[in-house]
Amino acid sequence: MFFDLTEEQRLVRDTARDFATREVAPKAAELDKTGRWPSEIVSKMAELGFMGMAVPEAHGGAGLDSVSYALVMEEVSAACASCGVIMSVNNSLFCDPVLKFGSDAQKKEILAPCASGQKLGCFGLTEPMSGSDAQTMMTQAEKVDGGWVINGSKNWITNGPHADFIIVFAVTDRS
Repeated sequence: MFFDLTEEQRLVRDTARDFATREVAPKAAELDKTGRWPSEIVSKMAELGFMGMAVPEAHGGAGLDSVSYALVMEEVSAACASCGVIMSVNNSLFCDPVLKFGSDAQKKEILAPCASGQKLGCFGLTEPMSGSDAQTMMTQAEKVDGGWVINGSKNWITNGPHADFIIVFAVTDRS
């Protein structure tokens, strides 16, 4: 399918390309080699609105369309795949489920801080023995007075060590 980009989409793409070229690409090899968390890049992505692209403006995000989101992802990921994934996880795997399934109180508490980069979200699915096969996951959650108790382990959780909020997948009833 072919379509023309809108003026806003071109501006978003060009902004992302300039940022990726000047700020991200020069540090990509060092980040890959050392595994260092790119806090300065994450902060700049937040300043540009890239950490909450699909979050509606009413919830503190940029309110961009899917094409603009894809354009930013292309530009940043081309410069440094790790930085693109950090941004993608916060946007798609964390903010999007909160937006779609969270309570009004959760949306109010979580979305604006994550979209602004004050806070960071992640997504905990992968397990040591089952990978990302949710059907065979072993982590369990049990409802108790005042909340839930979660028992199990997760691994390879992008943003995990730096996240303020985590969506954790767990089994509540095997039947």
